[in-house]
Amino acid sequence: MATVNMNAAMCEAADKEVKSFSFDHVVTVDNIQSFHPELLQPLTESISGGYNGALLICGGASLENMTPLIDHSIIKQVLTDLFSRVLSQVKEELFISVSFLQFYPDGSAVDLLSPNRETLKRVAHPVLGSLIGGLCEVCVCSAEEAYTLYETCRDTLKANPGSISSRCSSLFSVAVEWKLHPEEVESDVCRSRLQLFSLAGGASRTDLRGVSPLVKVVEETQMKPTSDKILPSLLKDALTGNSRAVLVYCLHPQGVLDDETPSALALAQTVRSLVTKASVNRWFPRATEQMIRDSIVDQRAVMMSQGENDVHNTIRLAELTQNLQIVKDQSWEKRREESKKIKDKTQSCRTPSIHLHSRDSRESTNNMKHLQTQLKQEMEKHIREGKGNVEKVQERVARIQQLREALREETLKNGASTEKSDLCQQSELEYSKAQERRTQLKEDHARLIQEEVEKMERDLAQEQLPTEGPRGELLVLSGERRVLVLQMEALRDEAQQAETDLQNLYQKHQTELHCLREESLQVFRVFRQVCEEQRRMSEDRYRSVLLEAVQDAVYLSAQNQQLQADNRQLRKALGELKDTLAVRGDPTAELSSQLQ
Repeated sequence: MATVNMNAAMCEAADKEVKSFSFDHVVTVDNIQSFHPELLQPLTESISGGYNGALLICGGASLENMTPLIDHSIIKQVLTDLFSRVLSQVKEELFISVSFLQFYPDGSAVDLLSPNRETLKRVAHPVLGSLIGGLCEVCVCSAEEAYTLYETCRDTLKANPGSISSRCSSLFSVAVEWKLHPEEVESDVCRSRLQLFSLAGGASRTDLRGVSPLVKVVEETQMKPTSDKILPSLLKDALTGNSRAVLVYCLHPQGVLDDETPSALALAQTVRSLVTKASVNRWFPRATEQMIRDSIVDQRAVMMSQGENDVHNTIRLAELTQNLQIVKDQSWEKRREESKKIKDKTQSCRTPSIHLHSRDSRESTNNMKHLQTQLKQEMEKHIREGKGNVEKVQERVARIQQLREALREETLKNGASTEKSDLCQQSELEYSKAQERRTQLKEDHARLIQEEVEKMERDLAQEQLPTEGPRGELLVLSGERRVLVLQMEALRDEAQQAETDLQNLYQKHQTELHCLREESLQVFRVFRQVCEEQRRMSEDRYRSVLLEAVQDAVYLSAQNQQLQADNRQLRKALGELKDTLAVRGDPTAELSSQLQ
């Protein structure tokens, strides 16, 4: 790979200091694809050969502006290249899974693929190396599926309130495993891992967005780690452990004059000087499991001979049991089942309303087709038979009217169900239908009363009696009485219909109120669970900090006591030496006593 020298000029008060930085490749936004053959393809080739690989992307504020370009030009291309190589080399049994972790500025980690947000913990296994306990994995079959999950998790990360998303780092991992001898039932397994780090924060201590985790890891590479945080441990393993790493650092051209660019160049130069110890990852699951079981048996025998009160033996037995469980959890079948549960749970949480709406839509469509078929048959029968018995004709006409009314209501219901999106729209639809029914009822009653009035006028015209006489007045009053009776019955029917509609709307309102109450309670329950989880996480963090402080205090106290004991021992030795010299009559003893 070609080496490109970058010079950064930093001017101070009276003189100029020129520093030279050497990197493997330098690109701009226009030719960002050029370093893929020289840097990224060797990385994916190593991963397909059984090595672990890590791609670290940093840049602070510059990284935020270039995230879409990096996702499309680097992340997607790396995933495509990796899957293409692995699928072309391994023709037999293959297992590929992905995971996504989000790291907050305080060092806490969240698994974005976990539906229950399990507690994460870094675990060191004697055979498998560094693992994360409680991490959820989702099985994938193609680069497109993996990149879709990556985009989904990135959108979830960006959904954090305020500016917290710009200060959160992330890790997208792709685990690849395949059997070296697939024809055998129990075969050696080759496992590799691609880690895509996106690190927030700048390289300068004065950056307002915080300091990059890479700065802290580089400072602690030569020191003994003092914390068990997940992100620093993963970064240290990627930069100095069993892995091959590539660092991509984004710089803004206008940032040369500030403190960020020189600090970023110096940081990248320091990371480039770190040396990793990459090796092919192979292990035999059955032999590893049997070895741990034998160790457990031996440890139990030791505990039986020495007594079960030995704390060291108890801790050792717990560690062996945990290592055995980790080996069992690496089974492909078990991991596929857990992945299927995660996918099913995520899918069920996303699309319950879609399934319900589609089912209601299918039922409504079937009802409409059935009503249309019946109406068509009745119309053809009515046209074919023509006029006949009056009662049969009236029954047929009434049946046709009922089918038309039912079809019209089903059409309105279907149209409304396709447009409604919540309970409020459903209530508006029910109110509109009730109002339409009352309006239709009023129109029918008005038409019936009008027909009765016209009939009364025809009867008076046929009788040809004067309206002034008693007989004429009796005839008019009897006709008006029939009209008043019809009006009273109409008002009574309309009032009864209004009361029925009001009762139905009241029941709908109670149902909606109950649903909203249940939804609100559910929201409050979830909120309470989230608050309890956050409180528990905060308590765990504070307790860990307090425990570290207590351990430091105990350690310092022990060191202080040891130094005091050493000082007393030295004083005692010095006194004995003085006494010896004084007995011999050495003048130097008197001189030393005078000097003291």
